[in-house]
Amino acid sequence: MSYELIAGVDLGSNSFRLQVGRIVGDRIHPLDTLKEPVRLGAGLTREKILDHASQQRAIDALRRFGERLRSFAPETVRAVTTDAMRVARNSHLVLPLAEAALGFPIELIGGREEARLIFIGASNALPVAGHRRLVVDIGGGSTEFIIGENTVPLMMESLFMGCISYRQRYFPEGRVDKKRMYAAEVAAAREIEAIAVDYRRLGWHEAVGSSGSAQEITDILEANGLNPAGVTGISREGLGKLRQLLVQAGSAEALGLEGMRGDRVAILPGVVAIMCAVFSEMEIEHMTYSDGALPLGVLYDLLGRFEHHDTRDQTVVQFMRRYQADEEQIIRVERTALTLLGQLIKLDAPENENDAHFLRWATSLHEIGVSVAHAEAHKHGAYILTHADMPGFSKRDQARLALLVLGQRGKLQKLASMPAGDPNWRLVFCLRLAVLLHRSREDQPWPNLVVREMPIGFQIELPSEWLDANPMTAAALDEEAMRWRRIGIRLRLKTLVDQPPPAIEPARKPL
Repeated sequence: MSYELIAGVDLGSNSFRLQVGRIVGDRIHPLDTLKEPVRLGAGLTREKILDHASQQRAIDALRRFGERLRSFAPETVRAVTTDAMRVARNSHLVLPLAEAALGFPIELIGGREEARLIFIGASNALPVAGHRRLVVDIGGGSTEFIIGENTVPLMMESLFMGCISYRQRYFPEGRVDKKRMYAAEVAAAREIEAIAVDYRRLGWHEAVGSSGSAQEITDILEANGLNPAGVTGISREGLGKLRQLLVQAGSAEALGLEGMRGDRVAILPGVVAIMCAVFSEMEIEHMTYSDGALPLGVLYDLLGRFEHHDTRDQTVVQFMRRYQADEEQIIRVERTALTLLGQLIKLDAPENENDAHFLRWATSLHEIGVSVAHAEAHKHGAYILTHADMPGFSKRDQARLALLVLGQRGKLQKLASMPAGDPNWRLVFCLRLAVLLHRSREDQPWPNLVVREMPIGFQIELPSEWLDANPMTAAALDEEAMRWRRIGIRLRLKTLVDQPPPAIEPARKPL
């Protein structure tokens, strides 16, 4: 399926951005950009609760974005939210309201996934280069550091420091003096110190700033001639002059320099403090600016999914290798699980494509917990999938994978909170049955197995002669039916007169 227009939405801690792009070959041409200064991070209370005012600003902005996206198909829009939602204790209540206002799902992504997308966006907006780049993105609540080549990130970190959080902590009334600026710089330097040695060891040829913070400093330095003659972007000398002028003025409001933007004046002291620490700890003399950042990175990542270069597939392969998953067993389980799912839904229907992907990923990852311990390996695997950095996957995606891996065997009460009719029940059923049938970990001829979905559960149809010849599997199926019954879902085992087994498709290699 091909599309001409796609859209990316970034719910940042300071601003919300919507970027619409046209796909031309393997490139994206930006067509339209909307920006709303929501200041979501400023609405976080000391208890890490998003207050009502910030929620309302977010909802209003997303309604406007939703109007612009009204004609877009669901698969052509990807919306992500970052630090403010990551730390907000009531994000589980705010996100459904935000999704309703926007009209599309919103993914809560982790810091390293944010860093990966930022690098993709920044590098795609710059000329192709054969050297390594360091990309630094100072956001409202976090700052991302990425070293990469071309569009491939090699090292990524997200540090818990941002221009909004620093304003609240060090410049609460907008006042700037030497003591406050020094304290903010020292705090930022301590955060950066933890990664600086490894980053300098890997090295880079060009430092790049992205997003509004780098753009603001660049604009101010260039508009007021603070850089050395002929130098564009951000120089160490120009940054030092801006810092000095800001301290002398006593506040950003009193600075009165060209290039200052009204919606960002309040957070300028935090931006300057963090950028000064970045230059010092990373030993940077000059930084260029890229106008590509998270929204553009989201668009290119979405384009990759259309062209079957899904980062999530690559991540799953890497996890299989890292945790030394048994590929032969994965092939067995995946083939059977997808065959079963294909009897319950049409796998090639667009509305079912996502379910098929998640079942395939879950089968590929269902035994990674064995690397920790054979005992309760499904629990170890679920823990890994919940807490690991998984490029391409949102936190919600990871939670879904963890749920499937956790539910592959054992008692089902751990999933009882999942509502009736949730499509994950179907995937859990297929994965559990496939794991059960392949317990011997051997290739063997299969009976004519049929599964059906009923209003109150599932039905398994198997030849009676095969069940008689495989009493251990028959007993395991009876026990499985009992486990489903204990959570109020019926699993009926129906025996049939034996029939010749259907042809089994040859197993494909996993991911």
